[in-house]
Amino acid sequence: MKKLVICLLCVLFLCGCRRYERVDVSAPAPVVVGRGSDESETTREETTAMEVTTEEETEPPAPERIPTKVKGVYLSAYVAGTQTMMDNIIAQIDATEINTVVIDVKNDNGRVTFSMESPIVSELGSVERLIPDIQSLMATLKAHNIYTIARIVAFRDPYLPEQRPEWGLKLADGSLYRDRNGLAWVNPYKREVWDYLVEVGIGAHEAGFDEVQFDYIRFCTERGINDVVYDEADTGGLSRTQIITEFVQYAYEKLSEAGVYVAADVFGAIIGGGIDSDSVGQSYGDMAASLDYICPMIYPSHYGNGNFGIQYPDTQPYDTILAALQGSKADLRSYARNGEHQATVRPWLQDFTASYLENYIEYGEEEVRAQIQAVYDAGYDEWMLWSAACKYHWGGLRTPEEAEEEAVKIAESRAAIPETTAIETAAPETSEAAAGAGEETAGADAGAGSETGESPQ
Repeated sequence: MKKLVICLLCVLFLCGCRRYERVDVSAPAPVVVGRGSDESETTREETTAMEVTTEEETEPPAPERIPTKVKGVYLSAYVAGTQTMMDNIIAQIDATEINTVVIDVKNDNGRVTFSMESPIVSELGSVERLIPDIQSLMATLKAHNIYTIARIVAFRDPYLPEQRPEWGLKLADGSLYRDRNGLAWVNPYKREVWDYLVEVGIGAHEAGFDEVQFDYIRFCTERGINDVVYDEADTGGLSRTQIITEFVQYAYEKLSEAGVYVAADVFGAIIGGGIDSDSVGQSYGDMAASLDYICPMIYPSHYGNGNFGIQYPDTQPYDTILAALQGSKADLRSYARNGEHQATVRPWLQDFTASYLENYIEYGEEEVRAQIQAVYDAGYDEWMLWSAACKYHWGGLRTPEEAEEEAVKIAESRAAIPETTAIETAAPETSEAAAGAGEETAGADAGAGSETGESPQ
């Protein structure tokens, strides 16, 4: 009898345990992480679906990008990496309307100017630490509320083809094409180069830069370039302007996703299209559709005699800048479509004396201010000053307080102008003289800094 009671108790106990483990099929099955191998296929599918949904719902939003009206100066990596020089420049910036610096991150020699955690940069040995402490530099710039732009020289890269000859421009015999200085260029059709440039841009952003600005985002146009041969597998039947535009679209998509603003420097002579545009592969309107900022290099010294109806453009900085930017407006207007994005125009202005020209003037405070005024009178708000030597005429700039007052007056003046009387003008004519000024006379394909530079090398 005693044994029978014990057996009955055991049966009740075991039944009770099974009852409380049973799943009620009328209610949703719970999601259990780490379930054993006895899990049913239905439960696994439901669990996976719910996990995917949860990830989508919790995916972090894209980084916010806050635009800045840029008034900037270019700084070489050497200057940026030398503390005494930077201390002096920051003091000048604090006292003026300048709020931005454009710093070489990948320079004209193809070298990355500070250490960055990038497998391909490390593999290629691209780093030359001209900026020894990028973290300290960026912290100082941010502390002074200075907007930072990383200048990345794209397809004029004498270093990369030496490391990866298959990425360089090639002659029919398979050797590398070299310009008049004996320097190689990379092939813009090579998608591997695109990925490399984007990775350098990501590295710049991770170091703290707010924006990436591509320079030399074009084809070489020096003598002998017609002897270069391109593999059809690379070109895919695309023209020069098509492939440059496609690179811009690719880089913009990748970098903007990371929260970076994207800009590109372009020749002023390509505004309005024509032979210059086709030669370098830059289409002003098409590129503007896939950038945050487009930066035409409209230095008066780069325009040939007679351009815009001006006998010697370098001697009339205000008139030349105004005419070039009126052409910019007309060109972009011809590409504009309702609701479609167009880049903000942010021109490069000249703060150097082009003494290599036969007809030139000394550039100082008045000439710098005249160009800035032309930017405003053309209806634009942003600008950058170029000096390869990084020596600027600070006296031609407003104080922060004066700049604020000026901005109010400009806004009021523009608001008072009826929309129907806005400037309507044809694009400036592009002459062979202008093309010559951009390439041979002004040394656009010469040494360091020459794309936006001062004298032939």
